[in-house]
Amino acid sequence: NYIKYIFILCIIPISVYLIKKEKPEKVKYIIVITYIITNLVTDIYYYFGSADTYSSGNLVELVIILFSPVFINKRFYYLVAWGLILKYVLVGLIVQDLVVLFPVIIIIIMDIIAFVLLHRFLSYVRALKVSFDEQLAGIVKGVIATLELKDPYTRGHSERVAEYAVSLAKAAGKVKTSDLNHFYYACLLHDIGKVNIPDSILTKSGKLTVEEYEVIKTHPVVGAKAIEDVEGIADNIAVVYHHHERWDGKGYPDGLVGEETPLVARITAIADAFDAMTSTRSYRPALPFEEAYKRVLDGSGTQFDPELVESFKNVYPDWITISKKYCKNQMVKEGSKNENPQT
Repeated sequence: NYIKYIFILCIIPISVYLIKKEKPEKVKYIIVITYIITNLVTDIYYYFGSADTYSSGNLVELVIILFSPVFINKRFYYLVAWGLILKYVLVGLIVQDLVVLFPVIIIIIMDIIAFVLLHRFLSYVRALKVSFDEQLAGIVKGVIATLELKDPYTRGHSERVAEYAVSLAKAAGKVKTSDLNHFYYACLLHDIGKVNIPDSILTKSGKLTVEEYEVIKTHPVVGAKAIEDVEGIADNIAVVYHHHERWDGKGYPDGLVGEETPLVARITAIADAFDAMTSTRSYRPALPFEEAYKRVLDGSGTQFDPELVESFKNVYPDWITISKKYCKNQMVKEGSKNENPQT
């Protein structure tokens, strides 16, 4: 009986290592799997060929079952529920003792109780998530409205960039589905730092001076500072801070090269550039979609991530649909002040 606990103690260093590597979610799986396997082996070793009546089952297993819903993870619950049942079924078949039916029945009853608790917890979590998302959406819309008062162009631009970016992220398949919602909100706020840019620079129709351009280049840093403490959005702070970086390292604010720029920022960079090219400005009409498409492809390997440009080819038709969706809003904004092309 002590052997199985020795094995479990031996996994403590592994657990500490995983926690240090910021992978604590794997610890519970390792502990439960180790416990089930060691119990299975020791029970078979002790009772196989023995005249003793099988006797097993303990409080530890009941505690594991009842506490499994606390992790709010269906996969872990199923591991515990079916793992313990399978253990007793295998022991019963090998030692050929029907007494294993009793612990199996007890475990099934406890599994049902745990299942009800799990679904109740999941319902609470879903309700909290919906409430949080609604509050976060309200905050983002309020911030965007404030930025729109400074520059009416920004809201339509921000919404299109956010939808373009989510579309590209899905096509690339490298952003978790569970992260897309917060990624969308971060994209909406990618230009929030421009609230700190003087109107005389932001809406200047002529060429910016070197000094004015340096002021413009501060908006990613200011924007990132503004959202760094906003739960959820802060996880995608790279969208705001690095969306003006370039694949060749000639962007700003840090001049990152290639994959040094976080993926979410590289996605946003393509979406931001495409919308800038296809939007009407005071100094030029909007470029045709075909021309903007060609320029994005031409920027592969210099301004943009080559792999993402390949994904962009697939979502390009969707982007045209998205742009048309906001066409009416863009027409309403005609005649409003527009940003300088260098911004």
